[in-house]
Amino acid sequence: MSQFDRLMRQISEEGKGSPPQLPSAMTLVWIVLGLLIVWGALTSFYTVQPEQRAVVKRLGAVISISDPGLHFRVPFGIDQVQRVATERVLKQEFGFRTEGERGGRTTYSDKPFEDESLMLTGDLNIIDLEWVVQYRINDPIKFLYNMREPTSTMRDISESVMRRVVGNRLGSEVLTIARVDIQQEARDEIQAILDLYDAGMHVITVELQDVVPPIAVQPAFNEVNEARQERERMINEAQLQANQQIPRASGEALRMIAEAEGYATERVNRARGETVRFSAVLEEYQRAPEVTRSRLYLETLNEVIPRIGKVLVVQDNQVGPLPLLNVDQRPEVSR
Repeated sequence: MSQFDRLMRQISEEGKGSPPQLPSAMTLVWIVLGLLIVWGALTSFYTVQPEQRAVVKRLGAVISISDPGLHFRVPFGIDQVQRVATERVLKQEFGFRTEGERGGRTTYSDKPFEDESLMLTGDLNIIDLEWVVQYRINDPIKFLYNMREPTSTMRDISESVMRRVVGNRLGSEVLTIARVDIQQEARDEIQAILDLYDAGMHVITVELQDVVPPIAVQPAFNEVNEARQERERMINEAQLQANQQIPRASGEALRMIAEAEGYATERVNRARGETVRFSAVLEEYQRAPEVTRSRLYLETLNEVIPRIGKVLVVQDNQVGPLPLLNVDQRPEVSR
C-alpha cells in the first residue's frame, strides 16, 4: 500500500467521528514528493536475463543495447527498455500446435489447422504437411524496428515458401524421398527473404514433422504405397539374384577359359616335345639305320610285352614270333 493510500485511509478513519479535515498544502507537497521519489527509484534500474538483450530508448530514440545483468537508466519513463530473447531458439509451428507437457509427454491440440497444412503438389495431388521453423534473433534492433510485426511476417514467408517448394515437386516425392531436399530448400529461401527484409532473424532449421495424404484418401494411398513397396521388394530380390548369378557365371567362364588355355598349352608343349624327339630319332636313323631300327623295335617291345599278359612257346627250328630275339642265329658271312 502506498503512502498516499495509507494517508487517505487514516483521514477516513479519523473523520468518522468528526467532520473531515483536509490536509495542509505542505503535507500534499511532501506526499507528491514522496511519490515521485518512490517512482523514480523503482524506474531507475532494470534487469536483463542471461538469454536476453535489452534495447534502450530515450525519448523514442535507440541509444544502446544492454547485455545481461543489472543496469541503470533515466527514471520517470524517459528511458524505455524492450527485452529481446536473442540467445533462445524460438520456433513457429505450422499445421499443429503444442499445448504443453502432461505426464512427461508433449501434448498437442486436437484442433485441425488445414488452412496451413493442406497443400497442392506439382502433379495436382493434395497432401497434409506439418512443419516447424526454428530461428534465433541475432539483431534485436532490426527485429524490433525494421518490420512492424516480424513474427507474423516470418510465418507468412515460411508458409508461402513451403507452398512453392511443395508445388514444384511430385506428390510421391514429397511423401517419400524428397523430405531432406524440401527442408534444405525451404530454409535457404526463407533466410534469403528475411535477409532481403533485413529482419535481424537467423533461420536455424526447417523440419517436416508429418507428411501424409488427406484423411479421405488415406486408404487408397496405403494401397498404392503397399504396391510400391512390393515392387521395390521384387526389384531388390531380382537384383540380389542377378548379383549372385552373374559373378558365378563369370567365375565359371573364367575357369573354363583357364582350363582350355592350360589344355592348349599342354598340347602345344607336348607336340613340340614330340617334334624334337622325332627329329632327334630321325637324325640318329639317318646316321645308323639298322641300329636305330633295332633300338626302336626293342623299346617298343619293352613297352608292349608287359601288357600282353601271356607267354608264347614255340618249337625248335622254327622262327620265333619275334625275329630280332633269335640271338642264337648268326648272320652269314659272305665270302
